[in-house]
Amino acid sequence: MQNRDPEQLRRDALAIWQAGVEAVQPRRLIPPVLRVEGETLWVRDEMLALGDVERIVVVGGGKAGAAMAVAVEQALGDAVCQSKRLSGWVNVPADAMTPAPRYVHLHPARPAGINEPTAEGVFGAEEILRQVAGLGPNDLCLCLISGGGSALLPAPADGVSLDDKLTLTQRLSAAGANIRQLNTVRKHLSRIKGGRLAAACQAGRLVSLIISDVIGDPLDLIASGPTAQDESTAPEALEVLDAFDLRRLEIAPSAVTHLERSAADSTPHAPREANITRSVMDTMVGWPGLKPSACRVTNLLIGTLAIAVDAASEEATRRGYRTTSSTAKELEGPAEQVGRQLAKQAIAMLDKSGPVCLISGGEPTVVLVDADRRGRGGRNQQLALAAGEVLLREKASGCLILSGGTDGEDGPTDAAGAWVDLELMTEATRRGFAPADYLTHNDAYSFFDVVDGLIRTGPTQTNVGDLRIVLRR
Repeated sequence: MQNRDPEQLRRDALAIWQAGVEAVQPRRLIPPVLRVEGETLWVRDEMLALGDVERIVVVGGGKAGAAMAVAVEQALGDAVCQSKRLSGWVNVPADAMTPAPRYVHLHPARPAGINEPTAEGVFGAEEILRQVAGLGPNDLCLCLISGGGSALLPAPADGVSLDDKLTLTQRLSAAGANIRQLNTVRKHLSRIKGGRLAAACQAGRLVSLIISDVIGDPLDLIASGPTAQDESTAPEALEVLDAFDLRRLEIAPSAVTHLERSAADSTPHAPREANITRSVMDTMVGWPGLKPSACRVTNLLIGTLAIAVDAASEEATRRGYRTTSSTAKELEGPAEQVGRQLAKQAIAMLDKSGPVCLISGGEPTVVLVDADRRGRGGRNQQLALAAGEVLLREKASGCLILSGGTDGEDGPTDAAGAWVDLELMTEATRRGFAPADYLTHNDAYSFFDVVDGLIRTGPTQTNVGDLRIVLRR
């Protein structure tokens, strides 16, 4: 039987996780769907005659924006970039400005580690709306969308203040709202989300290249769906507020008032498709509640968590592990619950012979304690610490659990996530660190920092959700 020491397990876990992240890099995802052959631009299986295109403009927002813009320029080639006067504007985090494209402007729309809308983000979103509104029927607009785009593309609806919108989303997030609930509210407080960027675009053709960080890959929720048909209504946004009792608190008055007015004025939605993720290509001309546009829109889903999970599985198998994998199809529950379940699975794996690997992808939620009691951390660190608590209690040696965000950013910290095994937990408790206290105060970062359990990668230039690795030696 092949055996591996704890250090080898740690090296293997990180390498397996990194293989998953590498597989969803834009430089790998974009060439298969965007290529030039002579005078033809191929968009996946569709041909566009370059002779019919006057200009190409690139817009968008997300944590993968810089690398996506570079990959698009490389796919088009300098000759096409110059002949079609390629230009554009993409909102990205301030610490994700490299690699830098030659023709497309990158705009730092928020500071590093603060995944919230800012005035700089509003400025960039306004510029994007201005640019797409100025295009003509012979122009092609390429929109680059990736996880983090909701915060990076803020354009509050008329009468809604940025402060109120920020307050409302902060309170929802702290209360444990999932991404579907958060983005349902965001869409109905925006002039760019929920298909409104597409509605503003006057180009003859708009193609969105989308890297998904949302479980199930619903086009209308990824970055709050700036070019996708909105599958929600204003009344549903109010239902989210009521589910967390936020209307009663009388916070964010301009935002709540706008939602209430929109709900009162809303007309019934058009019949919905049974499966909103029915295809990687979703072409529409008009959206319920929005002014029809002459622009033909195509949304291409090019990167998903399933791709990362598959690549990580291949690396684990290559390293000699008997591997099983799964990708969440539905929104997950609390991070602590997911972590404990992974620990139980790890312990059950101890009965198996030989090195075993379990890989999973998902995105849990975290309920935050009051700010005056709150430490530092993110959902991956919270998940890992909850798992470690079980390993410690059961004295389960010989297994390791790693959880990391594929964007390299776990909550407002400089860590992508954390790894844990019995040796790490034993050392932490020897130093007087009680895991339950750090879980209660959302302070997993402080716990893992002192025992070198954090995963620090910096921005990875992609974002498809969270990737978890469970190894048994």
